[in-house]
Amino acid sequence: MAVPAFSDIAKTSNDLLTKDFYHTTATNLEVKSKAPNGVSFNVKGKQAHGGPTSGSLEAKYVDAPSGLTLTQGWTTANALDSKVELDNTIAKGLKAEVITNFLPTSKSKGAKLNLYFKQPNFNARAFFDLLKGPVANVDAVLGHDGFLVGAEAGYDVQKAAITRYSAAVGFTVPQYTAAITATSNLSVFSASYYHKVNSQVEAGAKATWDSKGANNVGLEVASKYRLDPTSFAKAKINDRGIAALAYNVLLRPGVTLGLGASVDTQNLQEAGHKVGASFTFEA
Repeated sequence: MAVPAFSDIAKTSNDLLTKDFYHTTATNLEVKSKAPNGVSFNVKGKQAHGGPTSGSLEAKYVDAPSGLTLTQGWTTANALDSKVELDNTIAKGLKAEVITNFLPTSKSKGAKLNLYFKQPNFNARAFFDLLKGPVANVDAVLGHDGFLVGAEAGYDVQKAAITRYSAAVGFTVPQYTAAITATSNLSVFSASYYHKVNSQVEAGAKATWDSKGANNVGLEVASKYRLDPTSFAKAKINDRGIAALAYNVLLRPGVTLGLGASVDTQNLQEAGHKVGASFTFEA
């Protein structure tokens, strides 16, 4: 298996616990299409619970022979985002990208340079915020026979100081993964586990302890069950008694519906319960 990036050491369990739960927004709509010339478009819109509606339009062009990818986005906040990527062009295994953003109303600007380097047993990344600081964040992961060890650090060039650091260890095989991470300057510790029981059932859990906060350990457990080739259901519950359910079904080729709900099982009489729906159209 390929060595993951530092942020993906616990990806399988994190995805099981967070992905495809649709109660987080009241309504979510996504439309994907691809033009004959290879340009792909992605339109997203969401309605927050008791909040405003937001959306974005993104166009992407990929020139596979040269490794060049151009992406341009525009959001309802009137933010213009651009990204230029070069993959395996400068050196084998190296991907470079430049990201810029501009807010015309406030004249706010941003520019970032990101580097990704992958080898069979090594994965390293470097993120540079060119206009703030400048600030650099780097991480690296080494892997061997399923065992993973990684570290992350942030550095403020102007202050000549390390701003943050984290570490993680993990073990991954096709059937299950386990990881322990120490983030926020080694003050927040998390242990996660993911198990693919069979082709239909997946299960996972995550425990988190903040050494600078309360002595309580946060716990979250989730499971996914594939009902048939076109649909699945998910459920999770945490130590605070917040339970969530989700259902995803492919209605027809290119049309996916997601439904979700969360319930505060310790305060059933309160109005903190949430429901949400997601629609995805792809052509």
